[in-house]
Amino acid sequence: MNVPTLADLGWKPVFSTQVSAEEDQQCQPVRVMAVHRGMISVAGEGLEAMISPRISNSQGEEDRPTVGDWLLIDRESREVMRILTRVNLFKRPAPGHGRSIQLIAANVDTLFIVASCNQDFSVPRLERYLVLAREVGVTPVVVLTKIDLTDEPEGFREAARELQPGLQVELVNARDPASVARLAGRCGLGETVALLGSSGVGKSTLVNTLRGSDSILTQAVREIDGKGRHTTTVREMHRLDQGGWLMDTPGMREFQISDATSGIAEVFDDIVALTLECRFTNCSHEAEPGCAIQAAMAQGTLTLNRLERWRKLSAEDIVNTDSLAERRSRTRGAGKRK
Repeated sequence: MNVPTLADLGWKPVFSTQVSAEEDQQCQPVRVMAVHRGMISVAGEGLEAMISPRISNSQGEEDRPTVGDWLLIDRESREVMRILTRVNLFKRPAPGHGRSIQLIAANVDTLFIVASCNQDFSVPRLERYLVLAREVGVTPVVVLTKIDLTDEPEGFREAARELQPGLQVELVNARDPASVARLAGRCGLGETVALLGSSGVGKSTLVNTLRGSDSILTQAVREIDGKGRHTTTVREMHRLDQGGWLMDTPGMREFQISDATSGIAEVFDDIVALTLECRFTNCSHEAEPGCAIQAAMAQGTLTLNRLERWRKLSAEDIVNTDSLAERRSRTRGAGKRK
C-alpha cells in the first residue's frame, strides 16, 4: 500500500493553523501510528519511520507522544520538535500508587466502546468509557460483540441503550464481514475511530474483519468464564479500505477516572438535574426533606444502583483529580529547585 498523504492520515485545518512559516521550512508534520517500548512509529508525506519519542523541552506528563498525535519533526535529524495541540485526548491515571497520567489516544473522531454479549458484560464499565468519551467530546458508539454466544442479544442492547438517551448501540458478530459492514460508515477517508474495551471482548477480531485481514493475533474465549484473552500489546492505528483508521488499544479491565467532572455530569444528566430540584443546596440525598433524588427513587424513575454508580464515580473523580494536582504541584516545585 502506498504511503498515505497528510489528508489520508487525518490532517485537518486545525493543525495547519498551528504551523508557522519557519516551522514549515524546517519541520515535517507526521502522525503517530503506533507506540512501542522506547520508540514510536510515524507516517507523513512520503515518510514511514521509527523514531525516538523524546522531546527535549517537554513541559509535563501530557507533553509526550501518544497514538494519533500529530508531531513536528526536524526534516534532517527526525527529532521531535513539538506536539501539535490536540483536538482531544483520552487519558487515565496510570495503574499503581504513583498516579501518573497514562495517555491512551489523541485526535479521535469516533469511539467504539466494545463489550461482549456474555457474562463479561458490565454496565458500570460501559459508563466509565462513556464518561471518557463525553469528557473529551468524542461521539461514542457501543459495539456489542459475541452475539453468537447468547440467545437474547437484544437484552444486552437495551441494557446499553438505557445508559443514555440516543446512545447508538450496534450488535455484531465480529467475525462476519456482513455484520460489521455498517460500522465501516464511521471509517471514511481521514477519519479516526478508536476502540476501547476490556481484554478479550473482540477488538482485535473486529479490526481484522473490518480490514479484511487476520494479521492481528486473537485468542478464543475461555469456556470457564466466557472471557477472552488479552492479545493487543501496543496502541496502534490500522488503515481501512474506506480510507479511515482504526485505533486499537490494549484492553483495560478496570481503570480509574480523573478530570472528568463534565463527562460524569453528561452521562448522569438525569441525576444532576434532580439534585438541582432538592430543597437544600447541600442535600446529601439520604433523608433530608424535599430531596428530589429520594422522590425519584420512590416513584421508580431512578434506581439505587444507578445512584450508587454516580456517587462512586463522582467520589473517585474528586480523589484522583486532587491526587494528580498534588503530583503536578510537586513536580513543578522540584523543577524550580533544579
